[in-house]
This record gives sequence, C-alpha cells and structure tokens, in this order.
Amino acid sequence: MKFSDFEVDTWEENQKFYDTCLIPFTGLSGLESPPETVQALERLRNFMDMVEIPFKGRIVTYPAIQYAGEGYVNLINEICQKVKSSGFQHVVVLTADVPLQEGQIYESDLVLSLPIIEASQEGRNNSEISMKIQDMWRG
Repeated sequence: MKFSDFEVDTWEENQKFYDTCLIPFTGLSGLESPPETVQALERLRNFMDMVEIPFKGRIVTYPAIQYAGEGYVNLINEICQKVKSSGFQHVVVLTADVPLQEGQIYESDLVLSLPIIEASQEGRNNSEISMKIQDMWRG
C-alpha cells in the first residue's frame, strides 16, 4: 500500500497488519535530462510493482529517496533505522538503477537492487524476488 493511501483513522486499527516498509531509492544525480529522469522513475515504478502488487496488505511503501549524493548510504541507513523504531518489523530498500549491496544498507532487512539481481544467476524473476521477501519474513 502506498504511503499516501492511508487515512489516519484506519491506520490505528490496521497498523498491526503492516509489518514491512518498502523504501524506494531512485539514485538520481541531478544531471539527468527530463527524459532520463522519467525513464529512471518508470524503471523504479515497474520494479516496485514486483513487490507491491503480490504483497499488498502487508507492505507499506514510503516516499522514495530520489537523489544520491555524498553520504546517501548513511542517509538510507538512518531512515531504515528510524522507520524500524516507528513500529515496522522489516524494512526493504529497493532500487532499479543503483548497485546497492546488502552490507552497505545494514539497517535494512533486505536490499533489492535490480542491477545486482540482473547480474546474478537468478536474473530478474518475480518468483525469486517473492522468495527473498518471504525468506526475510521467516528469518
């Protein structure tokens, strides 16, 4: 469920069902042209759909971190830590363009980095991504 879809009244009663927060990371530099920016956002949206659609009702998607710059890894870790302290049991960081390693984002429970997934033996497979999320929950 997208962060913007929540109503204050229903969050209180339904909060217990949403244990996982998805934090999208676009990784823009600011040097992209408007068409390049649109393409990056579309890639991120399409990759997010692979997580949001199958797990609707359990995952809350927070607003994206759009830009990468000096210290962006620290920023992502800080946000993951704060989101967990606000009540989420699991945090998933997802990016379509940045090769983020699990070890870099140590405050998350799972990093889904499309460049790394595509370079691995697993490839870009919906069932493999679903398995990673389910493994995290069993964890």
